[in-house]
Amino acid sequence: MNDAVRKKTNAARAMLRRVAREFAPTTFANSLGAEDMVLTDLIFTETPSIDMFTLDTGRLPTETYALLDAIAVRYGTRLRVLFPRSDAVETYVVNHGINGFYNSVALRKECCQIRKVEPLRRGLAGKKAWITGLRRAQAVTRGDVATETFDAEYGLMKFNPLADWSDEEVWAYIRTHAVPYNALHDRGYPSIGCAPCTRAITAGEDVRAGRWWWENPESKECGLHVDRDGQLVRIKVKEVA
Repeated sequence: MNDAVRKKTNAARAMLRRVAREFAPTTFANSLGAEDMVLTDLIFTETPSIDMFTLDTGRLPTETYALLDAIAVRYGTRLRVLFPRSDAVETYVVNHGINGFYNSVALRKECCQIRKVEPLRRGLAGKKAWITGLRRAQAVTRGDVATETFDAEYGLMKFNPLADWSDEEVWAYIRTHAVPYNALHDRGYPSIGCAPCTRAITAGEDVRAGRWWWENPESKECGLHVDRDGQLVRIKVKEVA
């Protein structure tokens, strides 16, 4: 790693230690993306007291399940996995079809609400803070992500230790520490979600261009990190005081 990555790694370690110390119980909502695998490695090796979970929407790529197995082998423990309510999924499919999310932004967001947002709320219940892998370099919707915010939607603190990391810095950490990652990253998928909603990107596209590629960039959030008006939560701590 170069000096810049080393300094950012030390800063992320320090933040995780402070969160574990001052905001227990806290949890890491692990999306299993490249940046989240950096955090997975840091938490398992530096702050194992931080809880960790991931979401299985029922539509994940095979490669994502393979990564879950690789994590268990590498760190000696399996991630806690949360699933959507089966009755809500069944109702959606009956009313809109198995792939109804292609028909409108509203139906896509309804699907995300069922498969991702509701399980996330269960994962965050009873916590004082949550950690994510949000980065400013990921998309136009995330250009001003803060490292530390108060998330009024969930009523708890939110920490983004890698907010100022570039794509190159994420991969420098992964390669230096031989961190497991999703095989789809090597096939042109920098951002990976549900299989029917993710495609490979082409040269020059932003890293989240392959997510819900049929929509405008401004609408491409699943709901995990937005308020009730659909806006990304961006309230910095100093603005809350």
